[in-house]
Amino acid sequence: MESVRSGDGLARTGNGLPRTDDGRPRTGDRLPPLEIEITRTLIVAGAIASRDYQDVHHDAELARQKGSPDIFMNILTTNGLVGRYITDHFGPMAVLRKVAIRLGAPNYPGDTMVLTGQVEALDGDTATVRVVGDNGIGRHVTGTVTVRVPATDTVSAGGAQ
Repeated sequence: MESVRSGDGLARTGNGLPRTDDGRPRTGDRLPPLEIEITRTLIVAGAIASRDYQDVHHDAELARQKGSPDIFMNILTTNGLVGRYITDHFGPMAVLRKVAIRLGAPNYPGDTMVLTGQVEALDGDTATVRVVGDNGIGRHVTGTVTVRVPATDTVSAGGAQ
């Protein structure tokens, strides 16, 4: 993760977020939003990849017969996207320790989900991040992610020391 110094003396990553001198996040840091286009391919591929063969995730007609306007994303795909959001932000050395989410409004094809996050707590090299994902009909996901974020001085060009 590239770090630069700002006028306020805080180290900042390339995306401008403040970091402590050892490269870790600070309580209150907001993660930049991530927009994810919800496509039929994403919904079906996510269901297949997670071995969720429920028809509501791949057959629009059967989903309608069960009362849904269309196919919709499964929780395992959402869980993976939340994890991706965190690791994309904190970098390749970040380790997810816990992902606890709750679903709300379904993700249907043709919509966009916007993930946002904020660091709520720090305990050593571990951060707890509150994550929210909204789509065109409401709040799709809420939850917290516990992630280990090693200090940048513990990472060399060849990997962890």
